[in-house]
Amino acid sequence: MAGSARSTMAAKALQTILNIGLLVLATILVVFLVKETFHLAKVLLISNEKESSYQLIEGIVIYFLYFEFIALIVKYFQSGYHFPLRYFIYIGITAIIRLIVVDHKSPSDTLVYSAAILLLVVALYLANSNRLKRE
Repeated sequence: MAGSARSTMAAKALQTILNIGLLVLATILVVFLVKETFHLAKVLLISNEKESSYQLIEGIVIYFLYFEFIALIVKYFQSGYHFPLRYFIYIGITAIIRLIVVDHKSPSDTLVYSAAILLLVVALYLANSNRLKRE
């Protein structure tokens, strides 16, 4: 019994450390989200050149990445300390889209990135099926 009580206490302590770390990470992400908001406003208000439109699109996708990571942390606390798989898939899709926007010089690379997105969409479909859904 004493070993079980110690392991339960250790698990609770580690869970508390994890929760504090995630709250610190969420705070950092919110700061970066605010900074990205100012950056997007600056790019939007500058000029209408082709380069600034790419910066705007890249900034919007980065904005969504910050937003998705914050939503993942919120969902972690709401779902009883569990990270839903589909949120990681959403983040992966958004990250690959950002990669396509930033690095679209090679058609073969873009095709590989697109295939990766297709694979992630299939994984998302499977993760949302009734067999794998936990929520």
